Amino acid sequence: MKGHVQDRWWRQKKEGTRLVVDANGRPVREKTDLFGIGDRYKVHFYDEHDKERSKSFPDKELGRAKKFLTKMQHDVLAGEYIDPNAGKITLRVYVKQWLKGQSQDAATMQTVGHRLNARVYPKLGDLPLEVVAKVDTLRDWLEWLKDGDGTTGGVEASYRAQLWDLLSAILESAVADKKIRANPCKAKSVRRPKPEQRKIVPWLESKIHKVQLALPPIYQIMVPLGGGCALRQMEMFGMSPDDIDRDALELHVERQIRWIGSVPVFAPPKGGKTRTVPIGEGVLEAIDDYSENFEPGSLTLPWLQPGGDPVTVRVLINKRACEMGKHRGALASDVWRGGNFTDDVWQPAIRAAGYVYGKRRDGLHALRHYCASAWLANGVSIKEVAEHLGHHDPGYTLRIYTHLVPSSHKRARLAANKTFKPRRRPDTAPESATA
Repeated sequence: MKGHVQDRWWRQKKEGTRLVVDANGRPVREKTDLFGIGDRYKVHFYDEHDKERSKSFPDKELGRAKKFLTKMQHDVLAGEYIDPNAGKITLRVYVKQWLKGQSQDAATMQTVGHRLNARVYPKLGDLPLEVVAKVDTLRDWLEWLKDGDGTTGGVEASYRAQLWDLLSAILESAVADKKIRANPCKAKSVRRPKPEQRKIVPWLESKIHKVQLALPPIYQIMVPLGGGCALRQMEMFGMSPDDIDRDALELHVERQIRWIGSVPVFAPPKGGKTRTVPIGEGVLEAIDDYSENFEPGSLTLPWLQPGGDPVTVRVLINKRACEMGKHRGALASDVWRGGNFTDDVWQPAIRAAGYVYGKRRDGLHALRHYCASAWLANGVSIKEVAEHLGHHDPGYTLRIYTHLVPSSHKRARLAANKTFKPRRRPDTAPESATA
């Protein structure tokens, strides 16, 4: 295959066009005008498009230059060639190109952009891809994510895992684009952060009712919506009485509210997955009672992204009817931001109900956990619970709530006893077999 190593300091001596040889017939060499200047060896090779490429090596590294030539020739023949200069592009510059081929959903782009700016670019953004692709660089970045650097605090393992997945996706694309040879996230010597597995501890029913009473009346309906239908916070704010099928006793979860920068929009529920949730008569009565006191309001927002087609929905929770903070900062909007609602309404209600607020156990998401635990305790299958919660994978639901699934050991023993009858009657009454 074409290619050779050029010695820039020495050349074969010629007289005219005739090659000068010594007494033994070997070519005589002479110094070039470049002798002692710059790198000595220049490797000439050809890429997969038969375009000539080159790379220089210093004096005393002829062996390394020859190995490089051999490797380049092998890689071209095997279809594994990577331009030695391709990995010199910085991660930040490459990501600009990478993003063009990713989801253009405004909320997704916003999330990815935030993660890149906050936790990827500060350490890796201005490094060449070939440096980012080193395992040692990855280890240093993981250590920084875990411990911080004095000005930036560390982040939890679950968030580190999300950042790892983002970087891995970028580097995997760089491998496919032949910018780097391998994705360091797939190396066996370094591992993806493992999120801490915390057991969900559902609220007691007494806490559910106390917190509901502590909320301002206009927001008390959120407790049955979350604790009885497993709605997420921003699904509650996007929910309409028109989403209820009263004959089937079903609630169709069609939308949520998202904030894209400073603009609220309507969007499908998390994961882009609408769902149908059974609605109990008690929850339906609570919605009817609420509607008598607080008239649903008409809310018009763009769909999916700022500038999207406007959609008008008759929402159940009409923030315009709330006197709280109408003329104060972010609260002056017709739509709540999730964080503002948590800080200004939800946390104070937890404390007013007599509880010490804990971020991990007392967020509004606790209502969904309560609802899921109630479904499981009453015999709803994991598959159905997953569908009602809007999870794509029942296995994910099982991992979260497996410790809340009622034990079936007693029923299994009774089932076996029907065939292999014990000499003594079990203490458990027969009717418990169908409990």
